[in-house]
Amino acid sequence: MRDGRSSIRTPARTARTALAVLLSLSALASCSTVALGDRSAGGGHEIGSPLTEQDLAAWNIDVAPDGRGLPAGSGDVATGAHVFAAKCAACHGAQGEGGLGDQLVGGQGTLTSAKPKRTVGSYWPYATTLFDYIRRAMPYNAPESLSADEVYALSAFLLNRNGIVPADTRLDAASLPRVVMPNRGGFVADPRPGRL
Repeated sequence: MRDGRSSIRTPARTARTALAVLLSLSALASCSTVALGDRSAGGGHEIGSPLTEQDLAAWNIDVAPDGRGLPAGSGDVATGAHVFAAKCAACHGAQGEGGLGDQLVGGQGTLTSAKPKRTVGSYWPYATTLFDYIRRAMPYNAPESLSADEVYALSAFLLNRNGIVPADTRLDAASLPRVVMPNRGGFVADPRPGRL
């Protein structure tokens, strides 16, 4: 007994529950049949519109480790420092040391310690992953709002802050994939065909 009510199901209560389930399934089945019937007859619900190649291109912004998908543009460390100060430092600290957002610099040599610091410079295997992530998800309050030049510049700045590229570096679609990250060999390769 719970709260003074019996937990035993009566035949009438079980029958009502079963009837409700059957009616719900029947309604779903009829909706599916109507939708399939409309499609097979060449009709439709006239909701929405077909996607165009241009529509898909706006969503197809992934960047592969080898650089496939990188857009035109370029950016240097000095410009990246300005963009970082204006759009990233509030969360990630003035120099990427962390704050409300993750720490982005440092951590080299800590991955095998009891308290590893997984940063851009210590953990990430590909520089193109940095570009891809910034482009898709940052800044937190306005993802996908940065230009390709700003993302290249931020990538150059963060790679420089991690001691991976020199201060006079300018990155673009040709040079970014050639950056060798310190932990590139720290991951197990994917053996499936077509994977990097």
